[in-house]
Amino acid sequence: MTGFDLKSAIIEAFQETALMSGVSLLAAVVVGGVIGLLLYATSSRLFVRNRIVNQTAGIIINVVRSLPFLILLVLLIPLSKAVAGTTIGPTAVVIPLSIAAIAFFARLADASFSDVNQGVIEAAISTGAGKLSVILRILFPEALPSLVRNITVTAVSIIGFSAMAGTVGGGGIGDLAIRYGYQRYQTDVMLICVVLLIILVQGVQLIGDGIANKLDKKR
Repeated sequence: MTGFDLKSAIIEAFQETALMSGVSLLAAVVVGGVIGLLLYATSSRLFVRNRIVNQTAGIIINVVRSLPFLILLVLLIPLSKAVAGTTIGPTAVVIPLSIAAIAFFARLADASFSDVNQGVIEAAISTGAGKLSVILRILFPEALPSLVRNITVTAVSIIGFSAMAGTVGGGGIGDLAIRYGYQRYQTDVMLICVVLLIILVQGVQLIGDGIANKLDKKR
């Protein structure tokens, strides 16, 4: 195509995907991790069991997770407009992408904390250790390998979601593939985008697995 610089377009698309995925993953780990801890703590008799809080948080998360990402993306257009000032591009997509990622990781974090040996926690509490101390010194270190693996799963899912955002002009590799590879029938652009996504996902998976395995060996 006249005026189309493939190299520049690919670099820009990669940067947009990295921005969307990075910000959303950070939100997922921080906010989703806290919500996951809340779900675990309010369901455990060893901490602050609270059925109402647990079920309310669980319902909200399940509602978000039950919506396909494209529907969630369209549904949150007014919020993206209010926060980012636009409804297209990577900045706007970060809002629904972060919300989807937070709900996704919250459940995985809850599962990671629930997998920790309850006997170890009970023993620590029985010796008089405070609940906050138990969370920071026992629960988190014991759950860390599993958390890292679930962060990796979340990162891979976010990359997939960000690619889907290209269908509504969200930017990134998915947007490039759709605008040029599909709509303008440039097969070479489509293939390059597919290869980039595969490399990106494999790279994230290898790094995540490597970190998790090292943490497991230290336990």
